[in-house]
Amino acid sequence: MTDTLKPFLNRRQFLAGTTAGAALITLHPYSVQAASNQAHLRIMETTDLHVHVFPYDYYSDKPRDTVGLARTASIIKEIRAEATNTLLVDNGDFLQGNPMGDYIAYERGMKEGDSHPVITAMNAVGFDAATVGNHEFNYGLDFLMKSAAGADFPIVLANVAKEKGGSARDDVTLFKPYVILERDLTDGAGNTHPIKIGVIGFTPPQIMNWDRRHLEGNVEARDILETAQAYVPEMREQGADIVIALSHSGIGAADHSDGMENAAVPLANVDGIDALVTGHSHLVFPSATYEGYAGVDAAKGLIHGKPAVMGGFWGSHLGLIDLLLERDGNEWRVVSTTSETRPISKRNEDRSITALVEDDPAVLASVAKDHEETLAYVRRAVGKTSTPLHSYFALVADDPSVQIVSIAQKWYVEQMLKGSQFEGLPVLSAAAPFKAGGRGGPEYYTDVAAGDVAIKNVADLYLYPNTVRAVKVTGAQVKDWLERSAGMFNQVTVGSKDAVLLNPSFPSYNFDVIDGVTYQIDLSQPSKFGPKGELEDATANRIVNLMFNGQPVTPDMEFVIATNNYRASGGGKFPGTGDTIILEAPDTNRDVIVRYIVEQGTINPKADANWSFAPLVDTSVLFETGPKARDYMDDVKGVTIEDAGEGADGFAAFRINL
Repeated sequence: MTDTLKPFLNRRQFLAGTTAGAALITLHPYSVQAASNQAHLRIMETTDLHVHVFPYDYYSDKPRDTVGLARTASIIKEIRAEATNTLLVDNGDFLQGNPMGDYIAYERGMKEGDSHPVITAMNAVGFDAATVGNHEFNYGLDFLMKSAAGADFPIVLANVAKEKGGSARDDVTLFKPYVILERDLTDGAGNTHPIKIGVIGFTPPQIMNWDRRHLEGNVEARDILETAQAYVPEMREQGADIVIALSHSGIGAADHSDGMENAAVPLANVDGIDALVTGHSHLVFPSATYEGYAGVDAAKGLIHGKPAVMGGFWGSHLGLIDLLLERDGNEWRVVSTTSETRPISKRNEDRSITALVEDDPAVLASVAKDHEETLAYVRRAVGKTSTPLHSYFALVADDPSVQIVSIAQKWYVEQMLKGSQFEGLPVLSAAAPFKAGGRGGPEYYTDVAAGDVAIKNVADLYLYPNTVRAVKVTGAQVKDWLERSAGMFNQVTVGSKDAVLLNPSFPSYNFDVIDGVTYQIDLSQPSKFGPKGELEDATANRIVNLMFNGQPVTPDMEFVIATNNYRASGGGKFPGTGDTIILEAPDTNRDVIVRYIVEQGTINPKADANWSFAPLVDTSVLFETGPKARDYMDDVKGVTIEDAGEGADGFAAFRINL
């Protein structure tokens, strides 16, 4: 029995058939307890689907039990069996986010009358309404509007206008700002009554920065709260009995600020809104993640006393809000509420994954052809590399597999900063090797041969679904960032022979190389920071000859560093991170690498040896890497490497004469 059903064990139950066999389905208490003048309405939410229909990871080219609308659809079927009255909404970011989305946008295209596969799947599931997320704009307005035209359900968005008026109500909006759905509710006595359900949608106004090249001069975005305060009273005037806000905006600060990205908390405080579905943050609500947030009850799923939900991302959860409504004359009012999410999988103690539901065959069938075409797309070349992309020497020398990540990040961030106050600052780029042996074993390395590069190769270059961030730092912070990275190495005594180079307690993903500057690492010096970022020796000085454009980097110089959300938010405790973010881009680092390769056609990320070890007289060190490194050892720049025989546990040993 799944964990999601345990809370209902003492309630009225019945058995229903599913594709998995007989499954225990539970009637919600409101369906049992609703009186003759009361009705129970279950609002179901998906959010941030990002084109994940199949339970499949196209980057690694294998099935994945943690994603997919086809799995979420099975829960939706169960909910519809549990409750007499349901409403299914999507909270945006459905059109972009995996290779299927890129295939449709960049390869197949959208002609008039075409159906986008994620829209086709959503039609098969039977959505009642949806809003537009920020990623819907990534491929341009023409692509968005052609894709949206295939929806069998209304798509609403109130705060993006083709023509701005004096107030939000006067705007000529890109989509309908809201819709009023006329439905019949069955009450506790089995009688039906009409209800008008108002649904309004919002997206972060930051789209004007994130997709400037598509949107500037074509649309304008308004503040979410300002827009809600204008339209919600109008919805009530138009007869809406209840109002549901589809907020593609995360749960953040309680105090409103103009143009805020994560505006769910002040939005929930708008008079006339009865329930709120949220998203954008790729998190789950209600959950302990939001404990302590002002105005938020993270246990009960309330924001300013109103029910709210956030259903994860990529179909990982179904959000569920239960409303017990009472009819007073010809009007409905909310009597009580609950909020929860239901997952499609669970992670076990050994970190393995157990699927909690099976696929909905109808949903899979609706996009089976698109799925097969996407598989062919990810398996064929989208570009070429003139140099092998491997990480065998990524911890001891400048490396092509790290170089391509840095180049793509820098290319992307420079575009995103155009027109901003930071446009004139020099952009550096920080990247670390993810596959570099260690506990992963002697074959756990990136290894993409020169020649064709397929989209699925990008998973080998960048393992994690991080998003791009940029931070503004000083020259002093750049140096300390590198000092933190240099903790990868043990201190070496000048004149010693074959000292062990790498600190085994230092993870490779915290070994950032910064492109755009040149520097050396003096191994004779102690490390300034420990493996977890703790300050160990404030006087240590491993980073020497730090230069930018051939000139010394001074402490007061200013730079932008392109990186990922983990690092920029303080992951690894790197100096210059945590509170210095100037750009929170909407795209994943993987997507940026793919776009860069597609645009360039042929990439040439040869290592440029922008960093090296400072010379130490008559000193050598040993390190271990994968045996296949021998195929590339003569091509490594900035360091002389010798084969030193076999290492431990299948690794190969190599020597560097410093």
